[in-house]
Amino acid sequence: MKSVWLMLALGVTLAGMNDTHARDTTPRSTPEAAPAGDDRFLWLEDIHGARALDWVKQQNAATAKQFVDNAEFARTRDSILEVLDSEARIPYVNRMGSYLYNFWRDKAHPRGIWRRTTLAEYRKTEPAWEALLDVDALNRVENKRWVFKGVECLKPAFERCLVSLSPDGGDAVAVREFSIPHKAFVKGGFELPVAKSQVGWIDENTLYVGTDFGPGSMTESSYPRIAKEWKRGTPLAAAVTVYEGKPTDLAVGASHDRTPGYERDFVSVAKDFFHSELYQRIGNQLRRVEMPTDANADAHREWLLVQTRSPWTIGGDHYPAGALLATKFDDFMAGKRRFVVLFAPDARTSLDSYAWTKDHLILNLMDDVKSRLEVLTPPQMATPDGNWKREAMPGAPAMSTIRVVDTDPDHSDEYWLDVTGFLAPSSLKHGVLGSTAAETIKQAPAFFDAAKFAVSQHFVQSKDGTRVPYFEIAPKGLKLDGNNRTLLYGYGGFEVSLQPQYSGSVGRAWLERGGVYVIANIRGGGEYGPQWHQAALKANRPRAYEDFAAVAQDLVRRGVTSAKHLGAEGGSNGGLLMGNMLTMYPQLFGAIACEVPLLDMKRYIHLSAGASWMAEYGNPDGTDWSFIRTFSPYQNVKRDGRYPPVLFYTATSDDRVGPVQARKMAARMQAQDHGNVWFYENLEGGHGAGADNQQSAHMHAMAYDFLWDQLK
Repeated sequence: MKSVWLMLALGVTLAGMNDTHARDTTPRSTPEAAPAGDDRFLWLEDIHGARALDWVKQQNAATAKQFVDNAEFARTRDSILEVLDSEARIPYVNRMGSYLYNFWRDKAHPRGIWRRTTLAEYRKTEPAWEALLDVDALNRVENKRWVFKGVECLKPAFERCLVSLSPDGGDAVAVREFSIPHKAFVKGGFELPVAKSQVGWIDENTLYVGTDFGPGSMTESSYPRIAKEWKRGTPLAAAVTVYEGKPTDLAVGASHDRTPGYERDFVSVAKDFFHSELYQRIGNQLRRVEMPTDANADAHREWLLVQTRSPWTIGGDHYPAGALLATKFDDFMAGKRRFVVLFAPDARTSLDSYAWTKDHLILNLMDDVKSRLEVLTPPQMATPDGNWKREAMPGAPAMSTIRVVDTDPDHSDEYWLDVTGFLAPSSLKHGVLGSTAAETIKQAPAFFDAAKFAVSQHFVQSKDGTRVPYFEIAPKGLKLDGNNRTLLYGYGGFEVSLQPQYSGSVGRAWLERGGVYVIANIRGGGEYGPQWHQAALKANRPRAYEDFAAVAQDLVRRGVTSAKHLGAEGGSNGGLLMGNMLTMYPQLFGAIACEVPLLDMKRYIHLSAGASWMAEYGNPDGTDWSFIRTFSPYQNVKRDGRYPPVLFYTATSDDRVGPVQARKMAARMQAQDHGNVWFYENLEGGHGAGADNQQSAHMHAMAYDFLWDQLK
């Protein structure tokens, strides 16, 4: 059971690639704990300090004057906003009981409205929606700027819910109990102040809760260290401790599985991003689910699934990294160690994800980063070989991605699929395994003329000979004369895969202008399973940068573009990628957009939630600094270096990576007299850098216009 905190700690941003779709707000900066030597820009780490914010305002004004205050920017922004606000977008839903629930933002509801409908209504062109919570109306009443961050409702009635609201778009949220029948927050109900909290229902009068209980209750990564059981009508201080982790743990959480006949309680202790311990709670006792700490476990009804991240030998059998294994949960807890292999990877195929229905398991596989689905049916009775029935599920068009949007594992074999590609707007399909074939329920509109473009996949050898794939979206009949403005996007971390996906924003703001758009599937990602990710961990991090550089060079070799016409873009861990393109390979690019980035790798574990990523990058306070220093852009930028134009953008409210690394990098480069260094900081939006569609459109338009202008 992969903790929700691992997903929060991930720090993924796919800026511009997804048009339709995861308290203590002071910085965790502790200069005394990590002397920064001659770092003259430590003062910019005071996130809300007057001096630092004055600097931000001056930078924003200069950047806006250069790239925002003109008619071209307004056209780009409005074009993107039209995509984000379109009433014709698919309103993606998740089932809770008899209703389908959706959270929707548009021009009339910039902060969004939480609503529901029935399947019969949803099939209609214009469904009738029942509004539950209007966040904009709530903000007007409370004089706040709440950002909706999700909801968890109590099974099986789904009448009481825990709503999470962020004051600025960051990860820290207020939690309030909400009554669906009354469409109102419950007076005197469960409520938590703003913090990085984890809450979940046990029953209608009891919660599991991890939050800021006071000094020492949060980990060094800024997530809950203590899981407690909290009874209705009692003060939070009276909640009973279930598990107390160490300050060095990433996070601790507890959960209750309410599946009828299979009710179980679990405690998850994330040691770092890739290692955790899982315990079953029985009364006041905890029993360890004995498996490798780097494996992910999932209990569903009588089954236990284990997804390996490293080779595992147990019970005389050997299982590879990236495999999916199955056994009976109770048998495993009783000491039996016999598994059935549901999936084993090969050189070109990996497991992207899986989803349970009531009686089946859907596997989402990637063949060279392209999707296909399989349906597995567990044996109805125990058999000596434990065979599971396996069937292919109808696939998607070439160069496409299939995503299981939702299932109803407690009650039925219903499933919802999203099918998309770079040039194919999403279609939402609905079906019931063994009963109803998938049918298209909703079709997203086209926001640009896809007939003008072609998608191709290419492979290039990296510096060490590794075969690295990349996707290219380009005008048909592209002249391979080196003169095409080309934007190369990458991430390369945390086992995140960049798969084909439609983006009206990219289509309008880049492709329709005549540009070429390229996605690099570099190591560090999950395109070929955990080994692809592990190939770029810690001391091997430069392999990801070599891969990205190899793609850039291949684009030039093939005549698609040239260095002066080639731009690069990435955010979060992809922002660190951009920082290293800037300092390691400046000769390859004509401009770089570096978004919500990590850049100061000497100080990153002391900034915001940075300590949670040591398993990815290493610990700069110890001997790991000997290799981290080689990919720390803030330390490696030099006064006598020659760098392409660069735009750094971030958000004051980003409590994951934080804004200070982008601030310091821009300030250092400007102090070194490098020209064409630009910086912009949005006040809201958290790690996504936009609290609503208007802000998101503004930030993306600025990046695209900057790159387009610099690459001419």
